[in-house]
Amino acid sequence: MLLKDRYKSRELMMMCILNTRMELSEKERYYYQNLQKGYDGEVKFDQITDHLKEDRYIINDLLLEVNNSYFQIDKLIISQDGILLLDIKNFDGDFYLDSDRLYSVKTGRECKNPNDQIKRSTTLFRQLLQNHKLNYLVEPSIIFINPEFTLYQAPMDSPFILPTQVKRFLNNLNGTRSNLNDGHRKLAQKLISLHQTHNPYPQLPHYNYDQVLKGNYCNKCKSFHVTMKKRKFVCQKCDTQENVHDAILRNVEEFKLLFPERKITTQSIDEWCKVDLSQKTIYRILNKHFSKLGNKRYSYYE
Repeated sequence: MLLKDRYKSRELMMMCILNTRMELSEKERYYYQNLQKGYDGEVKFDQITDHLKEDRYIINDLLLEVNNSYFQIDKLIISQDGILLLDIKNFDGDFYLDSDRLYSVKTGRECKNPNDQIKRSTTLFRQLLQNHKLNYLVEPSIIFINPEFTLYQAPMDSPFILPTQVKRFLNNLNGTRSNLNDGHRKLAQKLISLHQTHNPYPQLPHYNYDQVLKGNYCNKCKSFHVTMKKRKFVCQKCDTQENVHDAILRNVEEFKLLFPERKITTQSIDEWCKVDLSQKTIYRILNKHFSKLGNKRYSYYE
C-alpha cells in the first residue's frame, strides 16, 4: 500500500526554472542534470514497486532529521519482518570498485560511492528509531535501475542490487509473506509525520530578480518564442499549445517559488510574464485562484 507519493523536490523545480531563465555555470548545469536524472530513476523504480503483492506500506522520498543531521531515503518499504531502506541510483556506464572506492572505467576518475551514503543513512535511521523507542530490523539496499550500468569487482556481501538483479529482487520480495499489524501502521504514520518538507541545505546558484529572464516560455521545449493565437499560447519552435489560463498560473507558481518575498500583484505578474494580455485578464485569473488581501492599489494575492 502506497502511503506517501513522490514529487519533484523544491530544489529540483527551482533548478529547472533557473536553467530556463538564466545561464547556469557548467558545474551548476551538471548538478541540475544529475538531480533530474536521479528523480527520473526513482520514478522508474516506483512504477514497478508501488503495487507489490502482500501487505506492505510503501513510503517514498523521506527527508528526516536526527541529532541535527539530515538524511534522505528514496524509498522505504515496511514489511512484516522489518524495514527495507532503498537508495535508487540511475547511473549509466561502466564502473569498478577498488578498495571500497568507486571509479569510472571511461574517465578513471573516482566517484562518490553510494555505499558510503547508505551507511550514513542507515546509521541515522536506526538512531531515529531508537529515539522513538521503535525496534525494527532495518535492511539497506542500493538499487541500480539503469540497464546501461555495469559494475565490476563488487563484493558478494555488498548491498548493491544491479540492473540484472532488480527483477529477481522484486520477485523474492513478492514471494515473502507479509502481514502487518497496528504497530506497523503506527510506525508508518510516525515516519511520515517526521518528514521534513524543505531541505535546509539546498545547493542553488546565486540569482536575483533582475538577473533572470522574464517572459512566458513553452512548457515543453522551453523556448521563449511563443505567440498568442485564439486564447492559446503557441510555440513557434515545436508547435505546442497551452491554454492562456494554465500558462499564467504556471508562471505565477514559478514567480512564487523563486521569489517568495515578492508580492503577487496584477502588475508584478504582468511584468513577469511579458505577454500580450490586458491586466484585466491577469486580474481575473488571480482573483479566481488566489485570496486577495489589502485594498485597491495596495492589494496583493496569496
